[in-house]
Amino acid sequence: AQALHMSLGAAPAGPAGTGKTESVKDMGRCLGKFVVVFNCSDQMDFRGLGRIYKGLAQSGCWGCFDEFNRVELPVLSVAAQQIAVVLSCKKERKKEFIFTDGDVVSLDPEFGLFLTMNPGYAGRQELPENLKINFRTVAMMVPDYAMIAEIMLYSSGFVNA
Repeated sequence: AQALHMSLGAAPAGPAGTGKTESVKDMGRCLGKFVVVFNCSDQMDFRGLGRIYKGLAQSGCWGCFDEFNRVELPVLSVAAQQIAVVLSCKKERKKEFIFTDGDVVSLDPEFGLFLTMNPGYAGRQELPENLKINFRTVAMMVPDYAMIAEIMLYSSGFVNA
């Protein structure tokens, strides 16, 4: 929420199974936003990503790019420029803008960009600095299920959990 208020994207990062994508989807559902999840791979190219960014900007939907750090580094560099254009126009509250490919795109300021990342795995890239500055990083941890169960039992009236 803080990232959206600052006209940035959000980038939850953490190990698999910590609820990064689900947290984005749940927040969108609570705010009445349609969230589109894209599973990223090393096969993605900058043209496809550009079309997705333009579509999100026009529609006002949220885009969650799952495991974005699997995208190849040269593609990440171009994507960083594309994202910078879209987010700077959002920050400046423009009604429309010219995208990197020359297309004139109308802008719905309600759109949001989210990148989830699993750092430390083989085949994962470190995000370029010009991409990092446009996103608010959120660290996620593996939940302590025993503590969660204990608190749930205590809150239900059990004395010894």
